[in-house]
Amino acid sequence: MRIIKIIALVLLVAFVGIQFIPTSRNLSENVPKTDFMEINKVPATIKNKLQVSCYDCHSNNTAYPWYNKIQPAAWFLEDHIKEGKDELNFNEWGEYSDRRKNSKLRSIISQIEDDEMPLESYTFIHRDAMLSNVDAQVIIDFMSKLKDS
Repeated sequence: MRIIKIIALVLLVAFVGIQFIPTSRNLSENVPKTDFMEINKVPATIKNKLQVSCYDCHSNNTAYPWYNKIQPAAWFLEDHIKEGKDELNFNEWGEYSDRRKNSKLRSIISQIEDDEMPLESYTFIHRDAMLSNVDAQVIIDFMSKLKDS
């Protein structure tokens, strides 16, 4: 029984200790002129769904949940956001070449069709980020028009 108490104490101290390791925050007050929404004049219904379902991980401004200050959840979020922005950053859309934009549009369409985005781990907690079949099709149609133009 004494060994269990020692292990529990060590785990508690480690948990408290990791809370002091800082993480970077993905926050920006401004919407750049290179933003996907600004460049493409996205209709309000699509704009709202993209912001709720995509922008937390694929832009320079994340709406953080309450648990983002608790380690190790904050590390997971930070890594997830970094990966998402490396793959696609809607705020930097205007800086992409036409070829890259078309590639990203094809990827967006494909991932929505295959139900890969938004990620299940994200929609598990952010239920409003889930795309209904209608929402998904509206976004796919809009992205297809952009790709073909």
